[in-house]
Formats: sequence, C-alpha cells, structure tokens
Amino acid sequence: MEIPKGVDRRKRIVESIMFGLARSLSYGIVIVLLLILLFIAKQGIGVISWSFLTENPKDGMTSGGIFPAIVGTILLVIGSMLAAVPAGILAGIYVNEYAKDGPTKRFIKLMTNNLAGIPSIIFGLFGMALFVNQLGFGASILAGSLTLGLLALPVIIRTTEESLKSVPDTFRQASYGLGASKWYTIRKVVLPSALPNILTGVILAIGRVSGETAPILFTVAAYFLPRLPTSILDQCMALPYHLYVISTSGTNIEASRPIAYGTALVLIIIVLLANLAATALRSFFGKKVKTN
Repeated sequence: MEIPKGVDRRKRIVESIMFGLARSLSYGIVIVLLLILLFIAKQGIGVISWSFLTENPKDGMTSGGIFPAIVGTILLVIGSMLAAVPAGILAGIYVNEYAKDGPTKRFIKLMTNNLAGIPSIIFGLFGMALFVNQLGFGASILAGSLTLGLLALPVIIRTTEESLKSVPDTFRQASYGLGASKWYTIRKVVLPSALPNILTGVILAIGRVSGETAPILFTVAAYFLPRLPTSILDQCMALPYHLYVISTSGTNIEASRPIAYGTALVLIIIVLLANLAATALRSFFGKKVKTN
C-alpha cells in the first residue's frame, strides 16, 4: 500500500522536529555541565597548589590544605567499592542466572528498585544505627565504607543483571554442550562477556559515593581532624563534608570561600580520574572479550 505524499511529508517533518529537539536537549545538557565545570574551575584554580594538596588545614580551616580530606575520600571510595562490588555482582548473578521467574524474583527486583530510590540521609541514619551503634564500629572508616557500599549496591546489582541479560544464550548452551557446569559457565564465559558493561555500573557507583555527604555525616566524617587515620576504626575528614562545613558553618565563611571552590575542584578531579580509570578498565576488558 502506497503512503500518500502528504502523509509521508508530515511524518518526515515531525521526525525532523523530534530529532532536532532531542539533539538540542542533548547539547543543552552538555553546555550546562561545561558551564558548571568552568565556573568551579575558574573560582578554584587560583587556590590549587602543592601546599594546598599536601598540607593539613589550619586556622579553623581558613588556610592550609586539604590533604587529610583527600586521603579520607579515597579511602572511603575504595572501602565502599570493596564492600559493594563483590556483593552486587554476586546478587546480580543470582537474580539473572539462578532465581526462577516468580514472586521471589519479582520481590527481589522490587526491593532493589526501592533501595535505589531511598534518600541518602536514610542510609546515613541506618548506618549509624547498625554499624556505629549496634555492631560497635563507632564513627569510623569501616562504618562509613559499609554505609556507602549499601548506597552503591542497587546500582551495581541492576547493572550486573542487565549486563548478564545481554550475553546471548548461545554462549551458555555451547558451554553446557561441552560438559561445563553452570557455575563454570558463568565464571568463565558469561561473566567475562558482561564485565565491560558491569564496570559501567561501578563507574556510576563511584561517582555517587564520592560526592555523598549525608551518609558519612553520621558514620565517619570529622569536622576538623588535621591528621591521617591509622586504622579502619578511625574517623577521617572527607571532601564532601569538608566542602559543606567550610561553605555553611565555618569559623570565617568569607575567608574560607576560595578554599571551598578549590575543594570542589579537587573533588571533581578525583571523581573524573576514578571514572577515567574505570573506563580504561572497561575498554581493556571489552577488547579482551572481542579478541576471545
């Protein structure tokens, strides 16, 4: 059946308008992001120096550096990923590869989605009640890392599940046909094929936990602690909380404002470097999968 020329022309016009709108919105998002980054960079670049990155804060955080906060942030990100990545990947494997379709699987997915939508401050209160008080870890890097790990868990679970779904069933059937067990097939065939996409979820999780303030406020972050932690049961400073404090309730907000912008710029750079490292790993494993 031939489409009338007038109808075909209208469809092409509507299609062009929608594509143009989508393109404009995409460019607009990029422009807004660049404007934010340029503003932070312009305000904070003058503060960045070797002493700012390597010294302890001084004079009520109106001078000195942010080295303890940098170290604390890195420790919390590493600790939260050590807690969340293995648990999230194993949970995603169970949901996609082992759990049968039915009420139990739907319930797990529902709870995972609900967990992803819970405000971060609720995670902070839960972490304080469980890890700080009930388990006796106190306000510590361990308690903060576990709390942030819970925050990152639903992202990693869902990403793992979707990544495993994208692996063709023919891979599994071929492995079973050669006599391999289900766990061997998952470990040697399915998981390596899905790993590049799983790392995307890890990248998103790193970006989220590195900038969170509310969870660490109740579990680990110290207002002013100009020294490095010596164990996982110590408190530490962290860049998000340090930025919040010097921007809202410092001893001299006007004097510490340049430090606030410098701290924000350093936090952005750390998140960017972590994302670039994870992206490089994703690319590396992606090439290995294509080669194999």
